[in-house]
Amino acid sequence: MKPVQSTSRLVALLVVVLVGAGACTFDPQSGGSGGGGAAPAGAAGQATGASDTSGPDQRGRPTPAAPSPTPKATRSPTPKPTRSTTPKSTPSSGTPTVAGCPQGQHQREVETHLARLGGFGAVTVDGRQSAADCAAIKKFQKRYGIRPVEGRAGPTTFDVAQRLATTDPAACRAGAGTTFCVDLTRQTVWAMRGGKVIMEPTVTRTGMSGYRTPAGTFTVNFRNPKEWSDPYEVWLPYWQHFTQGMGFHETTTYLHDKSIGSHGCVNLLHADAVRMWELGKVGTRVVLIGRRSGT
Repeated sequence: MKPVQSTSRLVALLVVVLVGAGACTFDPQSGGSGGGGAAPAGAAGQATGASDTSGPDQRGRPTPAAPSPTPKATRSPTPKPTRSTTPKSTPSSGTPTVAGCPQGQHQREVETHLARLGGFGAVTVDGRQSAADCAAIKKFQKRYGIRPVEGRAGPTTFDVAQRLATTDPAACRAGAGTTFCVDLTRQTVWAMRGGKVIMEPTVTRTGMSGYRTPAGTFTVNFRNPKEWSDPYEVWLPYWQHFTQGMGFHETTTYLHDKSIGSHGCVNLLHADAVRMWELGKVGTRVVLIGRRSGT
């Protein structure tokens, strides 16, 4: 009987060893170098993408379903194709609907200002969106860096159009040579020479609260196509300095975000910064009028 008992004990010990080995396999996600420890519950499912909860790198991936037996193919009669007719769209009464071009809450005001400014295409001042209005508003938005370019007469489009349409270039005391003019009240900028406008009014963003851009007459006394700002550690493309560390330059942020403003500089869109660089030189006259609200 002793040999039988020994054999039974040996068999039981062997079973325990084999079962234990299966629970201590190396976890490839543990980051170890061959050591292990038991894999956490559900680890096998996560490794294959079949767990109930997706990991960060699985966001949006569908959870594969468990395989099911493939049924035997059965031959079924092929249905005859049926001819369907798509109903034709009919124009709705009232406000025209333009695909991909919603109507904004300032439709009539924007139409009025664009008609006054000109150069953006034909618009009908009736407060209703049309294909022509949509195209004109999109062109305007693209020119002045308004996002998104969708043809909608929203608050930003209305604000920019109103500021530009009400800017009076003659209010700038321009000299005989080239003069850069800035209307701090309307946040617009333009250029004149010999009493004539050589760059139409465009949008700008000047000093925010605590960093007011001063009104007055100055002169461009230093230029650099790519200036580095020491205090703010940022590049100032097409830099033209005129007073107290302030100058014209292309902005690297969204120009129409008024909450951030500048530290006194005259921020410009890329195309306008390039144009003013082409027109200006050391000695160019700079005239700033008005005052930005809140500064």
